[in-house]
Parts: sequence; structure tokens; C-alpha cells
Amino acid sequence: MPVVSTSIKLPEELKARIQRLAELSHRSPHSVMVEALEREISREERMHEFVLEAMRADNDIEEGGHVYRADDVHTWLKRLAQGVATDRPRPCRK
Repeated sequence: MPVVSTSIKLPEELKARIQRLAELSHRSPHSVMVEALEREISREERMHEFVLEAMRADNDIEEGGHVYRADDVHTWLKRLAQGVATDRPRPCRK
């Protein structure tokens, strides 16, 4: 993957923290910053997808999609986690 250069202005305190972490972990400050940025961007992307999925599910419910009682779903999931064969819960509304 091609690498491009950029510059970023950091508060002195943050720059010092990055430097300390780099020294403690035997890495370069650059690698600490790149890894931190990659983690945060991935987290933000996952959150964005989660919100979009929730909005699609909400729209589906508004358009008459299946709705389940939370207690029924929780009971079903607990049984599955215990290895008990069980039927899926029945929708309480379509």
C-alpha cells in the first residue's frame, strides 16, 4: 500500500505521552500514532455501520417487520448458550 506523508499538530502533553509509550513498547512514535489512528478509524467505521443497521431495522419494524418480546429472545439465547435445542421465539407482531 502506498504511504503518503502528512503533518499533524499535537498538544505537547499528548506528544510526550506518545513518546513515553513508544519508549515503553520499544516502538517508534510514528508506529504508535499509526496504530492508534487505525484502531480509532476502525471503531468509528464499525459504529457508523452499527447505527445504519439499527436504522434499517427500525424502518423494517415501522413497515410491519417482525417484533419479538425481549424476555422470549433472552430465554432463547440462554438456552442456546447452554447447548439446549430450542425453537426460535415466535414474533409477537408482524
